[in-house]
Amino acid sequence: MKKILIIEDQASMRKNIAFILEMEGFKTCAAANGREGIDIAKAEKPDLILCDVMMPEVDGYGVLQALRQDPAFATMPFIFLSAKSDHNDIRSGMNLGADDYLTKPVVHEELMAAVHSRLERAGAVQQVIEDAGTFSINFDNHEPLIAAFGLTPREAEVVSWVAQGKGNADIGTLLNMTERTAKQHVSSCFQKMGVENRSAATLMAIEVLSGQRRPG
Repeated sequence: MKKILIIEDQASMRKNIAFILEMEGFKTCAAANGREGIDIAKAEKPDLILCDVMMPEVDGYGVLQALRQDPAFATMPFIFLSAKSDHNDIRSGMNLGADDYLTKPVVHEELMAAVHSRLERAGAVQQVIEDAGTFSINFDNHEPLIAAFGLTPREAEVVSWVAQGKGNADIGTLLNMTERTAKQHVSSCFQKMGVENRSAATLMAIEVLSGQRRPG
C-alpha cells in the first residue's frame, strides 16, 4: 500500500484530503506545519508528498528545498497545494523541483489524477534505475547527454549530478558555483530536455547514460 504524506496547516483540509486518499486505498500520514513535515518525511519515507505552500515556520518552498538536498528525496514525487493559481507562483514551485501544483480547494478527481500520474512516473524512474543495474553507467562520460539534449559541457555535468540525486546546493559545491547559479543551470537543462522536474530529468538521463535511450 502506497503511503502519502500530507503537509497542511488547515486541519479541515488535511482531514479531507486524508479521507479521500484513504477511500482510494492509500495509507496516509500528516503534518500541521513545514518543520514537522520535514521530520515526518524523513521518519516515514512516504511514496509521495502533498504540501501546502503558505504555512507558518517553514513554508512549502522551504520544505521542498530541504528535502531535495537529501538524495533519498531527490526524485520523490512532490505536489504543491495552494490557494494561489498565478502562473508565476506555479512556475516558482516547478523550478524548485515540484512535480505538480494543485489549486485549493482540491477537487477529488484532479487530486487522484495527479497522485496516480506522479506515482506512475516515480515507478518508471525506479524501474529504469533498476534496469540500469544490468548496464554500465559512467556518470563521468557526459558526451551522450550533450548529444542527446544539446547541452553544454557544464550543463551535462549538472544533469549528471541531478541523475545521481544531488540537490542544487550540493551541485554548487561540487562544481564550484553558487547554489543560485546551480539552480539556473538546472532550469536551463530542464528546458533543453523538455522536462519540468528532477524525476523526469533523472529518468531520461539514466536511459541515455545506460544506453537504453539513443541520442538523437
